[in-house]
Amino acid sequence: MITKHAHFDLSTRNTFRMRVRCALFVEVSAEEDLLSLDWDALPQPVLVMGGGSNLLFTKDFPGTVLHVGICHSERSEESWTLGAGVVFDDFCAWAASEGLWGPENLSLIPGECGASAVQNIGAYGVEAKDILTDIRAYDRVEGRFVHIDPATCGYGYRTSRFKTEWKGRYIITAVTYRVSCTPQPKLDYGGVRKALEDSGKVLPSASLRDPVRANASGSTLPLSPKDIRDAIIGIRNQKLPAVEEMGSAGSFFCNPVISREHFRRIVETARKDNGPDYEVPHYEVGDQVKVPAAWMIDQCGFKGARSGGAQVYPKQPLVIVNASGNASPQEVIGLEQQIIQTIERKYGITLHPEVEHV
Repeated sequence: MITKHAHFDLSTRNTFRMRVRCALFVEVSAEEDLLSLDWDALPQPVLVMGGGSNLLFTKDFPGTVLHVGICHSERSEESWTLGAGVVFDDFCAWAASEGLWGPENLSLIPGECGASAVQNIGAYGVEAKDILTDIRAYDRVEGRFVHIDPATCGYGYRTSRFKTEWKGRYIITAVTYRVSCTPQPKLDYGGVRKALEDSGKVLPSASLRDPVRANASGSTLPLSPKDIRDAIIGIRNQKLPAVEEMGSAGSFFCNPVISREHFRRIVETARKDNGPDYEVPHYEVGDQVKVPAAWMIDQCGFKGARSGGAQVYPKQPLVIVNASGNASPQEVIGLEQQIIQTIERKYGITLHPEVEHV
């Protein structure tokens, strides 16, 4: 079924809650609906949007917003195929409840399954590309449905060919993820292991390959996907705002990857500010270094900073929130530019937004 709404209010369709409209909002609930759309008659351009969790609308959208509301679910022994409109965290919850490994580290990321393959969502040492096995999409150029091998999608840090040379060509209708009954925990990223140890679910002496959790009697049991999901949900809830309570688009900036020489200069700057023994948080990426954007934003004094109704979230400076509930796009962009310019002056790094500006 196809539903259409002219001059549609998008404030409930984007997690930033920007009060903007589109010329036409179209929702399809089945693949055949895409074949029956009169594409040339739609107000242009056409923007395919999932849950609107990684977007900042900067103004009213002059074209058509298309939502693929296909929500089927098919599970086999080693894979799970879901319609593009399925909420991604629902899949994470279902898999964990079945004791299936794969998506648990991606728990509580907002958005829908179709968008996960576009954005290459990631958290706590796992990215969507690590578990994607197939993508089904409508090819607007050839007018037919195709299967796309994830290995051809050019996945990188929060990017893919769907966001670059393929933008506007493919409309994802379903994705297939790899799941497994074989334990494959990934704990040593972002404090996951410590959270499990603090909760008593992982023994400090447990190995990374075969961690165990303690039960009430003091004996041990294998760690489960649900244990990891619960720990990650706890971590995220401590530092990230719930999008249903405060508008945001999650992490606003990408973490920059820089040369070792550039990192050395940043360490020198940080130790002038914080003392000679100060350690700058970082991650090794081959022969380069990834520096947390949140750390730089915090060091520059932006934690909790406001621009009208927009604010840097006090608990996690990587997030910009619609603190007032009625922040304008201009207020969000103004705060974004202040952060970018300040960090560029201090550290010689130009931050790039992870959030797509429309």
